[in-house]
Amino acid sequence: MAENVYDTLSERGFIAQCTNEEELHRLLAEETVTFYIGFDPTADSLHAGHFIALMGMAHMQRAGHRPICLVGGGTGTVGDPSGRTDMRQMMTDERIAHNCECFKKQMARFIDFSEGRALLVNNGDWLRRLNYIDLLREVGAHFSVNRMLAAECYKQRWEQGLTFLEFNYMVMQAYDFLELRRRYGCRLQMGGDDQWSNIIAGVELNRRIESQPVYGLTFRLLTKSDGKKMGKTASGALWLDPEKTPPYDFYQYWRNVDDSDVEKCLALLTFLPLDEVRRLGALKDAQINEAKEILAYEVTKLVHGEDEAERAQAAAKALFAGKGQADEMPSAAIELPDMGRKLLDILAETGVIASKSEGRRLIQQNGLSLNNDKITDVDYVLLPEAFSDGAVLVKKGKKKYYRLLLK
Repeated sequence: MAENVYDTLSERGFIAQCTNEEELHRLLAEETVTFYIGFDPTADSLHAGHFIALMGMAHMQRAGHRPICLVGGGTGTVGDPSGRTDMRQMMTDERIAHNCECFKKQMARFIDFSEGRALLVNNGDWLRRLNYIDLLREVGAHFSVNRMLAAECYKQRWEQGLTFLEFNYMVMQAYDFLELRRRYGCRLQMGGDDQWSNIIAGVELNRRIESQPVYGLTFRLLTKSDGKKMGKTASGALWLDPEKTPPYDFYQYWRNVDDSDVEKCLALLTFLPLDEVRRLGALKDAQINEAKEILAYEVTKLVHGEDEAERAQAAAKALFAGKGQADEMPSAAIELPDMGRKLLDILAETGVIASKSEGRRLIQQNGLSLNNDKITDVDYVLLPEAFSDGAVLVKKGKKKYYRLLLK
């Protein structure tokens, strides 16, 4: 008998909370369950924070269940206050529509949408058509303001100020679950653990209005061993779009995770068997590099495809051996008039460093090199003679390489 997918998710470390574990475990063993996860289009690419949700959906689909990827063409106009200390920037309808289209392409790498095996739905299809009075009468009566204010997603905003616009987000997300159950027979909502309050609201709304049992399950957030969120780089988020985070940079991020995070990432972000995950996670000292290379390759293959994963791996190995493989390296173009300017100014403008203060710090710590020569002067001036065949190699820290190309 095939393993219950609930057990798979639990053993691999996905599950944080569940509304009724025993009932849901039995349901997943006995029936095909339609479930959903929502993705608000706050940017034109998914990022590393969405990775666990996508992997969870993929495990569920592989076990025979039907995913609904819900993009927030409606909720995206309001903005989720969860985990925020300020109000999200308002987006135009055109921007929201564009971002939703970008999400679809990236989700298809994880989810099989062929022959109705998965659905991609936009909650703008119903939220934008709602009559305000009807919504208040049908749905509003089932929400306690006292309970809403006690929810974690609102508590941290209470002192700084919470707008009425954002206060409605929980109601809208709960209504999504009600509508998806009515339209598609959806019985399970999944999401990050920061969504627990919103998911509970949807479960309760279905119970109160439809008297139907539905379930909620949250995934652990992708964090490092020190508790900080994983997927942040010096230049910002770790995006799944290759135009925003090149495959080489993506590969290098996972190649350089802390030793203590390797086993967790292998379990959550790859489909490797758990026995192999545990074997790799048990490696120590220099041997852990084997596990990191496998992690980086597998994750890059999932997001960008096998060809890009092999190219990134080859480039990383060549660099480690001192050979180069420059074509796969992140590059930035500069022009001849830039010659004679300070190196830190150029690196900051091209995004190689986040700021000149970061550059000064790197130089003070012997962490910045040009063509393998350490830069020791914060006022170092870039001259044409530093270039070979129109390019110069910049090394930042221990393992980050970039090329400056002369136009």
